Amino acid sequence: MQSKTDMTTELALLGLLAALWGASYTFIKIGVETIPPITFIAARTLIAGGILLALIRWRGLAMPKDGATWWRFMVQACLNSVVPFTLIAAAERSIDAGLATILNATSPIFTFLLTALITRHEQVTARKLFGVGAGIAGICLIVGTQALGGLGHQLWAQLAVVAATVCYAGAAIFGRGFRGLDPMLPAAGSMLCGAVILVPLSLVVDRPWTLSPSTASILALLALSVFSTALAFCIFFRLIHTLGSVGTTSQAYLRVPIGVGIGVVFLGESLGPTAFWGMGCVVAGVAAMTIPARSPALAR
Repeated sequence: MQSKTDMTTELALLGLLAALWGASYTFIKIGVETIPPITFIAARTLIAGGILLALIRWRGLAMPKDGATWWRFMVQACLNSVVPFTLIAAAERSIDAGLATILNATSPIFTFLLTALITRHEQVTARKLFGVGAGIAGICLIVGTQALGGLGHQLWAQLAVVAATVCYAGAAIFGRGFRGLDPMLPAAGSMLCGAVILVPLSLVVDRPWTLSPSTASILALLALSVFSTALAFCIFFRLIHTLGSVGTTSQAYLRVPIGVGIGVVFLGESLGPTAFWGMGCVVAGVAAMTIPARSPALAR
């Protein structure tokens, strides 16, 4: 059983993860203005994987050498980086960063459904059902009716973000299989496997040596790789084991006000008037899905 101090630490990390991933949508929006999506994500996975590998060596750890673990790293890479990263990057050439944030925030719903209907590795409780409902209500309030009216535009880009969201839900559940490994190992392994897939594809499709990216796009790529990928995935794999897959993906609710807010400040995107009420619902939903109920013994 986790102590109150331990749970405070985990919830603080959940908030940090939400901030890092909330900022990622703005980084992507700026980056893909002058860098094609495949090349942008190939560089993201390569840089992040290299940083994580260097940190692993610095800490005196060693990457697994068995083929079975690396095969799992490859599957995790497809679910958590190769497919969703590329889909979102391609979509953000057509839609706002804020809208991408909102659509991608549905990952806890898919995780909850996969957990309840297929894997059944976590208990389905009334509190988690309430958390899903409160989170969705908060999302609707934050977006506002005017923003929701734009959901019919750029349909394929929006469907791409939803498909990426389903991949993230699967990754949150599949990532539980790395229990016992230091969180940096699956993070680095999945990033490096993603780079192995995407770098050759980038060389063939985009011929990156012919590109002329802007300084803003390069800086956005570096920030995305170092903070919103390398650091974020270390936190992600830790939280999978401490808060569970549904609890970890509930950071998507926090990611909404953060991601939309960053889009408002730096990209000039608009925010609906009911955002503050929405944020209250979001916080309630996250609390319901992440704070464990006290056992009868503890209560006594």
